[in-house]
Amino acid sequence: MDAYTTIISLRAVRHFADRPVPDEVVMRILEAGRWTGSSKNTQPWRFIVVRDRETRERLAGCGRYASHLKDAALAIVLVTEPGGRADFDAGRCAQNLMLAAWAHGVGSCIASMHREDAAKAILGVPPEHHVPLVISFGYPSAEPETTIEGQPREQVLAAIGRRPLRDLVHWERW
Repeated sequence: MDAYTTIISLRAVRHFADRPVPDEVVMRILEAGRWTGSSKNTQPWRFIVVRDRETRERLAGCGRYASHLKDAALAIVLVTEPGGRADFDAGRCAQNLMLAAWAHGVGSCIASMHREDAAKAILGVPPEHHVPLVISFGYPSAEPETTIEGQPREQVLAAIGRRPLRDLVHWERW
């Protein structure tokens, strides 16, 4: 898949097939995260790869709308260092991880860790670091995705699809 097609076709995948992601694909995903640009090249992230189902189930309890972690092939936890532009940089890194995965046919979905202290305790993350999000990864289920946390997706999402470009872009001035 070329870069443009990868970008415009990426969607959140919350339902996964029972199929492992090969180690070489996981390493390519991690390398894409490692190569993400960051403010002053601080690279304020570390990754925890979680393949253990029990750990993923416990992490799912640390965020609202995070149940997709349970059935994923793996999760990658973004751990950020304190200070600087780490939140913005973590978002850039998450997008790179997800795009690299999608280029290999691996779906993904972000889970915000609303109970961050609990997530850090589960993973043994030092208290001064942050766990803003965990990303589930796996091959998409053959069954079409119609629910999020047991609710029709139309009731959970702000919108289905994308706004037209003409509604988003202003030229020269507002």
